[in-house]
Amino acid sequence: MNQLQALAMNEGKRWKTKLWSQQGRAKFEKLPLAFWASRRRQELLELLDRMNPTIAELTAAVEQEAQKRPEVLRLMTHPGVGPLTALAYVLITGIPMRFPCGKQIGNYLGMIPSEDSSAGKQRLGHISKQGNSLLRFLLVEAAQAAVRHDPDWRRRYLQLAIRREPRIAKVAMARKLGVRLYWMWRKEWTYQQVLQFGSHAGQLVTGQGGK
Repeated sequence: MNQLQALAMNEGKRWKTKLWSQQGRAKFEKLPLAFWASRRRQELLELLDRMNPTIAELTAAVEQEAQKRPEVLRLMTHPGVGPLTALAYVLITGIPMRFPCGKQIGNYLGMIPSEDSSAGKQRLGHISKQGNSLLRFLLVEAAQAAVRHDPDWRRRYLQLAIRREPRIAKVAMARKLGVRLYWMWRKEWTYQQVLQFGSHAGQLVTGQGGK
């Protein structure tokens, strides 16, 4: 799908999700392209048509499994977090009590910057990328969805992007989302409860948390 979008963008067409509508696809198929680009378009569309039924089947299975797990449904109340991200988060991280604080979940996800200290100076480098790469990818995608749909997340992202750069801001928002989901899971809170009471991210918790 990304490659098909790239083919359209090379011709100055930024259809985004409209490309996958019946009308958008019809326009795309009529778009004049050079010979090899046209052949690539046809191959990718045929591949997408073969994959779509399987994707739909797996998506339905994920959604059905998500409905069986109250903790997954609570995580899905957060903007940008769908059944796949929420279910993967729960299955991959195990149980929240494994982590006494939010920073440890950040380390587990491999989204804490590496540290290089020498001559009395501390420098933060790239993220460690330890842990599950699929979950990191899903959190980055979910965080970007939250930025698009939630004004508070958009404001925080823009502040980071201005101070640092968009790539670093995306990872930072994904790390923030990973920690936020941890506290929602641990406290058994929905997103609205987080807004009401605050996430208390980074603080130790000894009890089971409230509902």
